[in-house]
Amino acid sequence: MSSILTPQQSVFSAMLQEGPFAIENAPPLAHPFSRETKAWVKKIHNNQLLKTKYRSVRNQIFDLLGINTFDEILVLIHDKTLRTEAAGRAHLLLGNMFGIEGSSREVIRHLNEYARTADDVISSLRAKVLAPYSSHIETTNEIVTAWDPVELLLALFDDRYHKKARFEAKRKLALMGLAGSIDQRERETRIAEKFSGFLNFLNAYVWSPDYKIGDLDIRYLYSTHNKEDFSCATVTVLSEQEALSITPTAGEKLTLIKRRRFRDNDADIPIYVTIRKKPPAAKVLKLLRKNEKNPATAVDDELGLMAVLDSVNDVKRFVRHLTRSAARAKSFMTLEDISDTLTSGEYASTATGSSGKTSMLKFFARTGGMRIEFIIHTNRSYLNYIYQRDVAHDEYEVKRIFDTGVVEFLFPPDIYRLDLQKIRDHQLAWFRKQIEEN
Repeated sequence: MSSILTPQQSVFSAMLQEGPFAIENAPPLAHPFSRETKAWVKKIHNNQLLKTKYRSVRNQIFDLLGINTFDEILVLIHDKTLRTEAAGRAHLLLGNMFGIEGSSREVIRHLNEYARTADDVISSLRAKVLAPYSSHIETTNEIVTAWDPVELLLALFDDRYHKKARFEAKRKLALMGLAGSIDQRERETRIAEKFSGFLNFLNAYVWSPDYKIGDLDIRYLYSTHNKEDFSCATVTVLSEQEALSITPTAGEKLTLIKRRRFRDNDADIPIYVTIRKKPPAAKVLKLLRKNEKNPATAVDDELGLMAVLDSVNDVKRFVRHLTRSAARAKSFMTLEDISDTLTSGEYASTATGSSGKTSMLKFFARTGGMRIEFIIHTNRSYLNYIYQRDVAHDEYEVKRIFDTGVVEFLFPPDIYRLDLQKIRDHQLAWFRKQIEEN
């Protein structure tokens, strides 16, 4: 399987197993004139970029640990008092780098959160995309419980740790760094406050005032699907009582949707809505897929809403209702980066793994100091989004995590002994079977 994350192109070159920072069977503390060191120097001798990256990483290690040579690392590993002093100093440096205000206890709390996010990245893949291989990619217990960057960093140079554990320590450090950048941006952009404001805007100005907050109408989409690609052929909206009499057979689906309503020209129009605020682990994965370390440039869909309506006409009425609702809330609303393939045309996404067959109306709405991603479907396009071959979101998740090289990046084959191409094909077939047979 080819990877887009090569040592030359990747901003995460310190993580790559084919680069100058690969985790080997023994820690990188060989004698300067040893055979291993000479071979390593020869490998990067004619590559100025890799040499520059090496110096940068080496200096970061020295600065964080408060040392000047690699020989001092062994002293820290075996001297608990010096190690505690180095950790306290590192916490101060990291707290200032990520703009964390407060006591050392507050810094430690954030570092623990970053460690949990790093673990959540791996757990999320084990839970779904790589679920059948969960035991193969389980993280070493000692690394799961570690949260202190100094402890993780020293593990890279500690011969008591197996190669896999040392790689996982390095991986956790890298993921914690991304989690820290994401947390810093969330604090700077007040994303939690804006998310609350977005929900208040919807409840106060968008949804029908006759319904209480959280009052939803239960409906089912009863659909038939084409044999060729399992796209939606017909769809009927059923009440909860009507759905009880239906037992889907091959090529049929019964899909639950819980709908709100919005009022347009004295008519209450049903709409299924799911609000999305990306969790930190999902944002970390997106940074990896995009080969970016800066959340400001790669994560532009922190606040999002997906809506499903009965018809294209209802979609148009909802978009108009949105802009009017914003005006009533004393804010202008502009729609940016509009992509509309509900009626015709192909979706021109640049995201690896996405299909041009995907039908949707997608745009960003800028209003009230927020920028919110809207993805709007009709019943038919929503069912295709769930079930159609080469379009279904479950298949898309597999493709994008494998085809961007993220799986290889997080679980390199030389350490985890996995045939990633075979696993990709197996998972696509497995999800397809789950979609069509259940």
